[in-house]
Amino acid sequence: MSAGHAHHDHDHGSHSHGHGHSHGHNHGHGHSHAPADFGRAFAIGIVLNTVFVLIEGGYGLVSGSMALLADAGHNLSDVLGLIIAWGGATLAKRPPSKRFTYGLRGSTILAALFNALFLLLAIGALALEAIQRFGDPHPVPGMTMIVVAAIGIVINGATALLFMSGSKGDLNIRGAYLHMAADAGVSAGVVLAGLLILWTGASWIDPAVTLVIVAVIFWGTWGLLRESVVMSLAAVPPGLDLDDVRGALLALPGVARVHDLHIWPMSTTETALTAHLVMPAGHPGDVFLHDAQHQLEHRFHIRHATIQVETGDAPCHLNLDGKDHAAH
Repeated sequence: MSAGHAHHDHDHGSHSHGHGHSHGHNHGHGHSHAPADFGRAFAIGIVLNTVFVLIEGGYGLVSGSMALLADAGHNLSDVLGLIIAWGGATLAKRPPSKRFTYGLRGSTILAALFNALFLLLAIGALALEAIQRFGDPHPVPGMTMIVVAAIGIVINGATALLFMSGSKGDLNIRGAYLHMAADAGVSAGVVLAGLLILWTGASWIDPAVTLVIVAVIFWGTWGLLRESVVMSLAAVPPGLDLDDVRGALLALPGVARVHDLHIWPMSTTETALTAHLVMPAGHPGDVFLHDAQHQLEHRFHIRHATIQVETGDAPCHLNLDGKDHAAH
């Protein structure tokens, strides 16, 4: 028994409100640019790192250094990780279709999840290699390690900087950033190991440093994995409080109760909301809905809000959250 129902979606604006307004508003919103702005960063990162994998792998084979080969393998995992993240960001910009009515925004969450799993596999292989090296130590060319890994620090550090600005607002971009920052750390560890090997001649230093780096990467990757799993389960995005949003809706003029309030991430940067507002005085009109949705966007960055207005005549059959919330 709904007295009114309205949907608000700034990305693909309702034609009844005029597409021009919605489209213009989208471009003024910071988060909407995240995938587009990083296309060049992904391209540069992939090319630079592919070249470095070939150089490092070649030197690793020639010199017999397992550390360089392991680092090259990790670099290769990063190239694949960047390709996955870029694919996610590109798919997220696809327009909605009859089958995917939200477009493919959720692919950024999947990309972040795959990236985290991929990193865990990569560091697992590195840890296994390092542990085996303790039992089978052999001479390592320290100077070759230092020079090649130092190039790696520059390349990975520069690539990480390309993604740094987007790493706070977008989990998918943060996945790419963590990949590159972690790899710069691996290369730094290899340089340090090379210096210590030159100084002491002890070959156990190489696997020991590798294990320390693996532990550091694992710590960062675990957070990425946890967040991307939580997002894929449609949890309320971090930084948003369900009770705060409920309070804001209850504070709207004429709202007696709020029920069936749901908030979930559509992508790593966009949030959606649905809510039923019980308004005994009847439907307040489109201006009320527009103002409510405007407030949700500017206070909570919720850009896709669907609000259903009810007069409260009928019992709440669809009360999924199990409780009615009355205004105080």
